[in-house]
Amino acid sequence: MAGVPFDPVEVVAGFEVLERVTGSATTDFGALDVAAALDGEPMVAQEAERLASLIETAWDVFEQTAAIAPAVLRKGPRGGGRNRDEIVAHVREAEVLHARTLGLGLGERPFPPEDVAAVGRVRAGILAEIHAVRPTGEPARSRRPARFVARRTA
Repeated sequence: MAGVPFDPVEVVAGFEVLERVTGSATTDFGALDVAAALDGEPMVAQEAERLASLIETAWDVFEQTAAIAPAVLRKGPRGGGRNRDEIVAHVREAEVLHARTLGLGLGERPFPPEDVAAVGRVRAGILAEIHAVRPTGEPARSRRPARFVARRTA
């Protein structure tokens, strides 16, 4: 979908650990929280375009999946879990946090997750910051490297 060929056999065969980082409680929960030093390396325009394409594809797949998912989802074995609209709201609220870690000012009040126009503005801001390749590899006002935010967002 993103135009990036993917062969799982080739990926496994060519896998090489370049860096290890110590995680946090968020990492233990299963979400990225600590940026690797490699994330702060300079990024060329071609890589920025690739990251943006992957993020846009992830957003498209998420929106398509949400559109066809039932409103009430089966709960886990101990009764835990969220329904579709709660998941969509959680993801969109997380996108606002990701945008803020890139240094995007979004105002004090978060928008309602169902505000599609606001979601589009946040996503456009994230993509613009990823496309804004700078010599340091990190947007000037960012608290997190663009590579890290791209991975976390996707």
